[in-house]
Amino acid sequence: MPSVNPPRGMRDILPAEKSRRERVLTVIRDRYRAHGFDEIETPVMEEYARLHAGIGGDNEKLAFNVMKRGLDAEAIRAAADSPASLTDLGLRYDLTVPLARYYASHRAELPTVFRAIQIAPVWRAERPQKGRYRQFMQCDIDIIGDASSRAEAELIVASLDTLDALELTGASVRINDRRALIWMLESFGFSETERPGVLITIDKLDKVGADGVVAELRSREATAPAVDAFEIFLNREHAVDGGGFGDQQIRGMLPPGAPDEIVDHLVSLGAAVASARPGADVPLVFDPFLVRGMGYYTGTIFELAHPSVTYSLGGGGRYDGMIGRFLGQEVPAVGFSIGFERIVDLVDSQDSTDALAVVIVHDRDVPTAELLAAKSALVADGVRVRLEQRTKNLKGLLERAASDGYRQFATLQAGQAPDTLDLKPLS
Repeated sequence: MPSVNPPRGMRDILPAEKSRRERVLTVIRDRYRAHGFDEIETPVMEEYARLHAGIGGDNEKLAFNVMKRGLDAEAIRAAADSPASLTDLGLRYDLTVPLARYYASHRAELPTVFRAIQIAPVWRAERPQKGRYRQFMQCDIDIIGDASSRAEAELIVASLDTLDALELTGASVRINDRRALIWMLESFGFSETERPGVLITIDKLDKVGADGVVAELRSREATAPAVDAFEIFLNREHAVDGGGFGDQQIRGMLPPGAPDEIVDHLVSLGAAVASARPGADVPLVFDPFLVRGMGYYTGTIFELAHPSVTYSLGGGGRYDGMIGRFLGQEVPAVGFSIGFERIVDLVDSQDSTDALAVVIVHDRDVPTAELLAAKSALVADGVRVRLEQRTKNLKGLLERAASDGYRQFATLQAGQAPDTLDLKPLS
């Protein structure tokens, strides 16, 4: 007999959990829309060549590919040395690559500065573990067509506002700039060819510490004087005051001589976010070692942090070069993604029930016509209604209904008029 379990790394969602997830999604969607973003939808599949065009980073290795239709055994044997030739489509592994394709296709129909919402599932062939799934929901907002720091500021403010609306107050955003990272590596003396590998190692700083990063760089045989300079800088970092998000604080956390263009961009971003949240501390933290693994980031990068957990709740950055791969000309773009699967576990499950939700408990002999008449009368008044035949364990039936979001119940007997139902609270 085949297994009745869902595919490994995927889940069935029971009614109570589905209700809670939809409530959280409604809040996210409403806050995004309040900030002027418009929701779009793209297909769950994209062309194989697009998903493997070198713009998706390591996620390209995790893509689920779809075999071409109609292949016979001979064609499959002929492609044994080239599995990619067996596929022409793949499930999307994120929402950014489809958005870039979408904008390139519909640019003439969209505003000059386009603010997009995408809330949809994506698929990655991850190794399943706690909190990591092969199918999961992403909640993205992106701004295309604005190269200024205003775009990043809008995304950050909208994302922080969304967490506030979910009562996850106290969030902050770690910020860096890929241009600052590259400049920093140049200033230490790392060659252009070794920088991608150096960034991969620096990205492990939170896990292995400064000594672990330096040791790995030496084991990779990175340029020795550059590693020495980087080690000195790492040790110096402990004495730097990282408070605030002004020019002095940012320059103090970078090697001397940081480019004005990069620092000014970050400072203006901080000022814009501060103006949108008067009376509160600026929830921005400059982190010169924030890397984010996606190779398509070209400028500002950020991650969403919350004091209740040690992991990030989302992130994003500027990817000005991606859309140009489809259009043949550069188009500025920046996006922010909330980690829905992580956030939904933190949201208080209270108030997840419907304000007007009633269970009608009836005896076996009540005619179907009378049941539907009573149900329809309540539905017409905006009430959510479930019909349940009375069981011996009435308490268990009502407890299950309460767990599914129902707040009231009524009993219905044969011949009883719908307007005589006596609604009682479930708890």
